[in-house]
Amino acid sequence: MKNLILIIMLLAVGMTAKAHVGSAGVQMQGQAGPYKVLVSVEPPDVIPGTAKITVFVENGTAKKVLARPIYLYSGDKGAPSPDELVQVAGQAGQFQGVVWLMEWGSSSAQIQVEGDNGKGELIVPIVAVSTAEREMPKHLGIGLSILGVLLFLLMITTIGASVSDGILRPGETLTFAQKRKRWINMGIATVLCSLILYGGSSWWDSWAAQYKQWLYRPIQGNAAILEKNDQRVFQLKIDTTGFHAQRRGSMLSTLIPDHGKLMHTFLVRTPGMDAFAHIHPERKDSTTFEAYLPKLPAGKYLVYSDIVQRSGFAETIMDTIDIPEQQAMTNVTEVAAEEDTYVVTDPIDAPGNVPMDDNVVVCGKPGTKTVFKDGSYAVWEGMPNKPLNAGQPYQLTFEFFNPDGSACYPEPYLGMTGHVAVVRTDGSVYIHLHPTGTFAMAAEQTFKNRMADTAKVAKRPEPAMFRDSIDRYLAKLKAMPMEEREVFLMTEMGMYDIKDGAMTGMDHGNRISFPYSFPKAGRYRIFLQLKRNAKVLTGVYDVKVKDAVTF
Repeated sequence: MKNLILIIMLLAVGMTAKAHVGSAGVQMQGQAGPYKVLVSVEPPDVIPGTAKITVFVENGTAKKVLARPIYLYSGDKGAPSPDELVQVAGQAGQFQGVVWLMEWGSSSAQIQVEGDNGKGELIVPIVAVSTAEREMPKHLGIGLSILGVLLFLLMITTIGASVSDGILRPGETLTFAQKRKRWINMGIATVLCSLILYGGSSWWDSWAAQYKQWLYRPIQGNAAILEKNDQRVFQLKIDTTGFHAQRRGSMLSTLIPDHGKLMHTFLVRTPGMDAFAHIHPERKDSTTFEAYLPKLPAGKYLVYSDIVQRSGFAETIMDTIDIPEQQAMTNVTEVAAEEDTYVVTDPIDAPGNVPMDDNVVVCGKPGTKTVFKDGSYAVWEGMPNKPLNAGQPYQLTFEFFNPDGSACYPEPYLGMTGHVAVVRTDGSVYIHLHPTGTFAMAAEQTFKNRMADTAKVAKRPEPAMFRDSIDRYLAKLKAMPMEEREVFLMTEMGMYDIKDGAMTGMDHGNRISFPYSFPKAGRYRIFLQLKRNAKVLTGVYDVKVKDAVTF
């Protein structure tokens, strides 16, 4: 009977989609034609399921906001008609609604805005995957069990009555033969209904087992520290053993660069969160990535490595690694690549307790400034010691200043005006943010290209040829001078207009905002990265997040 209830309540199976570690939602800040908008998407926990979308139109008067899902393989031609979002009462420029996501994997939502400034649209990448199953509420299970028993008994008695009481004329009574026929038919009905229930139970068990095999599980990585040519090398090997890894292992040959890099790796020392590195391991083969290790102090580190598949499916590979004390070696490279950087700061439980040297920065809080090693500084707008609310969208806004207090305009770093890594102290939440939002720029570009493609079905690339073309592209980028490479990346991502010689899609000033919603309460450390005088600078901030207030 329990399995019968499970069959009836198929939609009670829940799933959660997570694009980053511990952060399922997507926040995007961008331009929908003439309108500056902030979009927040809560992916569904059931696939098929509905994604909740909130759109904030920050300028102009929006009269109508529409949304529809776009899938990579069916594109614009195979997309359904849009649904209109409803304006939130008392909130000017705020609209809410849902879109159905029917496909597992890389999806997106196309947002269309109509108003006094005309029409505009933008596309928001979404990762929709199945990650969990929900338990049926106990009271609902009891109620359905009772209902199921009543239906079973009603079916048996109905069949029995159809060959006995149901054929009697008025005033007649059942004969012994008719009573015997009723019990025989009820017995047969009981056996047949039991067989039907058993068959349904077996089907459910088989379906549920297959379903569990397809639940999303993050790709695992094995990190190690090697010594090559008297230098320490960080190595990450992606695990392709097991059903899930083998099923997706072939996709490792169709990775695409995000901000000009095939992999972004962040190392954070635990438990103090007092050492941080942002490096970019290069591909040695389909499963092996390596980068020279900066001069990080010894300790245990959390490892987060971001990759993006050709479909726009973004994943974070997690591991931990023990970095030993650095031995006395000749010709040690502190930071091997121009874009790779590291910083040491005070432990999260011991503010100000850190020895000062060239790569040390003192941690700040909202409303305070962090001084970089070149004397410039950044101020995080906000109230010090005031906790933020979990689940509430925020603009993490920083102002950047020169040592003399004048406004400093950050130089592009990997095609963006700034980067932020947010890590919860227990490592359960990690996300890599940009001023545009929480999504991978490569995923957005994938869907923009798909929208421009009129083919009804997207073509799948040949992995070997695809990888070769990506390797040539990366080699071309690496050979460019830094300034030329940054302009190239910004132009490619639609962030720079060559004709006007100016940035587009982002405000270029000394004030930089990163949209984000903290998923749960706890203590977080925020690593802000900006560039000045061709040097990457890292600032560190701490913040407390409390559970959202409910009424």
